Amino acid sequence: SPYQEIEVIETESHGRVLLLDGVVQVTERDEFVYQEMIAHVPLLLHGDARRVLIVGAGDGGVLRRVLQHQTVHKAVMVEIDAAVIRLSRAHLPGIGGAAWDDPRATVIVADGIATVADAPAASFDVIIVDSTDPEGVGEVLFTEAFYRNCARVLGSAGVLVNQAGVPFMQADELAQSSARRARAFAHVTAYAVAVPTYVGGLMAIGVACNTPLHLPGVDEITRRAERAGLTGCRYWSPPVQEAAFALPPYMAAALYPPANP
Repeated sequence: SPYQEIEVIETESHGRVLLLDGVVQVTERDEFVYQEMIAHVPLLLHGDARRVLIVGAGDGGVLRRVLQHQTVHKAVMVEIDAAVIRLSRAHLPGIGGAAWDDPRATVIVADGIATVADAPAASFDVIIVDSTDPEGVGEVLFTEAFYRNCARVLGSAGVLVNQAGVPFMQADELAQSSARRARAFAHVTAYAVAVPTYVGGLMAIGVACNTPLHLPGVDEITRRAERAGLTGCRYWSPPVQEAAFALPPYMAAALYPPANP
C-alpha cells in the first residue's frame, strides 16, 4: 500500500497471520487474547462507555469486541490504510466478524491524528489506540501532541489505552510513551497481557485518564460486564482484569522509572 507492505500468510500453527512491514500483527489462533484485553478492560474501567473511538485496528478485531458491549451506542474506527481493511475482510473474515456491518459502527479511512485533532471536546468516553510500534506509520500515535488531543476529546471521565510494546524487549517504549502520556493526562498506568505470538513475554497496555483512576474489584467488574451483556470471552474475565494491573517489578520499573538522583 502507499503506507506499508501488507502480507497475509498461511501457517500450520497459527492459521492465517497478518504482517505489516514484515512484523506480525495478528494471528487467527491467538488474536482473541490481545483483542479482548485492549477492548474490554478500558470499557469496564470506565463503567458507562457509550461512545468509543478506535484508532488503527484495521483487522476489525477490536471493533468486534467493543460492539460486544450492548451499552455502546457508537463505535468509530479510524484506519489510515484502506488496504489493511480490505485484505482483512477478504482473508481474515473471522477476526472482524459481523462488526463491519453493525449499525453502531462507523469505519473511516483517514488519518487518526487529524481525526482526533478535529473531534469536539469530550466527544468520546474511551479511545483505543491499536497501532504498530512507534516507528514508520505508527510513530505519530505516540507523540505528546496526540495525547493532549486525546485528553481533550475524552473530557474529565474518559479513558485512553494504547499498546505499549513488550517491556522485556522494549522497556524504553513503555517508559517514553508513559512519560508523554503523563504530560497530557493526570493519571497514567498500565496493565499486562500474555500474547503467545509476541516474543519477550508480557505485553503492556498503557492507560491514561484525566482524573485519578479507580480500579474496580472483581465484583464490580462482574456487575459492569453483566450490564454490558458481555459473554463468550476466552481470555478476559473479571479476575484476569483485576490481576492484569499487578505488574512484575521489571515492568513497573519501566512504567515508573526512578527519579534521577
